[in-house]
Amino acid sequence: MNDFSTRAIHAGQAFDPTTGAIIPPIYMSSTFVQDGIGGFRNGYEYARGGNPTRDSLQELLASLEGGSKAFSFASGLAAEDALLRSLLKTGDHVLMGNDVYGGTHRLVNRLFVPWGIELSTVEMSDADAVRAAIRPGKTRVLWLETPSNPLLKITDIEALAAIGHEAGVIVVVDNTFASPYLQQPLSLGADVVVHSATKYLGGHSDVLGGAVVVNDEELAEKVAFLQFGAGGVSSPMESWLTVRGIKTLAVRMDRHSENAHTIASALEGHPAIERVFYPGLESHPGHDIAARQMRDFGGMLSVALKGGPDAARRFAESTSLFQLAESLGGVESLISYPSEMTHASVKGTELAVPENVIRLSVGIESIGDLLADVLQALDPLS
Repeated sequence: MNDFSTRAIHAGQAFDPTTGAIIPPIYMSSTFVQDGIGGFRNGYEYARGGNPTRDSLQELLASLEGGSKAFSFASGLAAEDALLRSLLKTGDHVLMGNDVYGGTHRLVNRLFVPWGIELSTVEMSDADAVRAAIRPGKTRVLWLETPSNPLLKITDIEALAAIGHEAGVIVVVDNTFASPYLQQPLSLGADVVVHSATKYLGGHSDVLGGAVVVNDEELAEKVAFLQFGAGGVSSPMESWLTVRGIKTLAVRMDRHSENAHTIASALEGHPAIERVFYPGLESHPGHDIAARQMRDFGGMLSVALKGGPDAARRFAESTSLFQLAESLGGVESLISYPSEMTHASVKGTELAVPENVIRLSVGIESIGDLLADVLQALDPLS
């Protein structure tokens, strides 16, 4: 099974040998009968340590990202927390992009920094700046997010992986916006991939989850221990829903990308729009890199309104198909005001999102209906 779409449907998804059910069942059991003291059947003892449904998802995720091991967690931030605790010790330095997701920055800044971890941010699209910001002997993690949230900046994964490895740094890529269908960071030199599985992997706004995918066996053992020891695992139902969502990931991402590209192109040059942030546009400064390392450009785009914060708020509250809500990556279209919603935790810092920026998660509805909805909301602002 070499093709992505085939693996998305079949990897880790053998039919049930007992009944022949084509879809593996959801194993809702919290514990498992032992043949004798310490005699575990197929390695299962207690659901925090292992569950067949979660294992199915983990095997699938590893296959799609090209990793040796994957670990499924209760949320994206739970996955990031377990990974960072597996990697860091007091005195270590973490280097992130200056527009990293607000929740990720909050996790490190509010939880890890008080424990003696050092954090700084840099413009990740500037390789020289990244190289200069790495602290020899101290920087432990280089955290990349591409495309970034919400300004859709593009980072050259291959180039920064090389820079990180020269300095002995672990290179982590948040692949949530792209999904493994559009981008596979491990093949470009990254050491670890993280996901908020809540987004495109689940794909239907009905699941909360996160994932860590690695290639290094030693790191895999550390993450596995944190998954078991701290217990932030995904439930059987959440795991099953994520697997179900992944089966249609390829066709969904094709449609997300097509719809987003059409809307981005239509809004570029619109009288109410100051700037469109979408890597599929040739005007985007990271377009060439994105074209090289991504299969397509994804379903996320952001726009800056000429009328400032007031115009941005009016736009966000005037759409109908694009529903005002946090999160992204579902089949339905969502609109959000990052400054006060998804990135409120970094307001007033160097990571603050401009107050005239609106983020669109473009769904898979009819493009004619989506475009009409956006344009009618912009018309009064023109």
